[in-house]
Amino acid sequence: MLSLMKLALLLTPMSAYHLTLAAQVGATDIVGMFPSTDVEALRWQCGLAEEHGLKISVIERHLPHDLLVHGRPGKEVQLEAFKALILNMSACGIRTLCYNWMPDNDWQRTSFAATERGGALVTEFVLSQVNQTLSGETTTAAALWQHLESFLIEMAPFAEDHGVTLALHPDDPPLPNLLGQDRIIIDYKAFDRVLNLCDSPANQLCFCQGTFASGCEDIPAGIRRFAGKIAFAHFRDVQGEATLFRESFHDTGKTDMAACMRAYRETGFDGPIRPDHVPTLAGETNENPGYEMLGRLHAIGYMKGLIDGTA
Repeated sequence: MLSLMKLALLLTPMSAYHLTLAAQVGATDIVGMFPSTDVEALRWQCGLAEEHGLKISVIERHLPHDLLVHGRPGKEVQLEAFKALILNMSACGIRTLCYNWMPDNDWQRTSFAATERGGALVTEFVLSQVNQTLSGETTTAAALWQHLESFLIEMAPFAEDHGVTLALHPDDPPLPNLLGQDRIIIDYKAFDRVLNLCDSPANQLCFCQGTFASGCEDIPAGIRRFAGKIAFAHFRDVQGEATLFRESFHDTGKTDMAACMRAYRETGFDGPIRPDHVPTLAGETNENPGYEMLGRLHAIGYMKGLIDGTA
């Protein structure tokens, strides 16, 4: 089956220089970060990308959602912000919204300067170094599932009506509890449950290979298992497992990345796929761990080679 996946990049910052490099190495799509609920801010991002022959096809990161996840006062304001963003995305022709249900808002690490090949810097997670617990109230797994179901029942039909797909990212690291707080989107069974929460074509997945690799899932099998429900893919790898892992170059991790790309192609995946966290290379500041630029250029070349090699 022919796959028309779209090579995408998330750029920090999304500057003219970085957009020029993205176009030169063969990316076609850009992943934008949540700017605000002002449609003009999103139009500006789209216009900047278009000046370089690129298209913003996904919005992810920094979405205001913590009150929704925990079911706390103010959740209605965040729900309206989601709706405003979806309306803005629809107006700008952006079709995928990547969100997560992580109780701590985003991915967690214990180090941002572990070393990889040639001294490149990568992020690392060591559970034994997490020696504290959250202060205040925590939210049970049952409540997290209830809040997610309520969110999807309201938001998925709204997104569907406006031509936008919701793509849920798994919890990173994929542990059932961290700092005393339950976590729920940690394995393939959780993804199955998410898809059953709301029967809408807008209820889909962001398949993050690195997260599931640290959870010791079979990555090519997962790509096939969720074929047709993967709206967006994060292409990365790790060494180790959920309680002790570090991120890797795309060619030094534990996963057969060629088999992954073959699975995307054979299942007809045609969405955006981006290199996720990458090593920080010599000369870079590591101000944006996992999101510096040189490693992204290497990753795109590696991905293009895999696409051609598995044709």
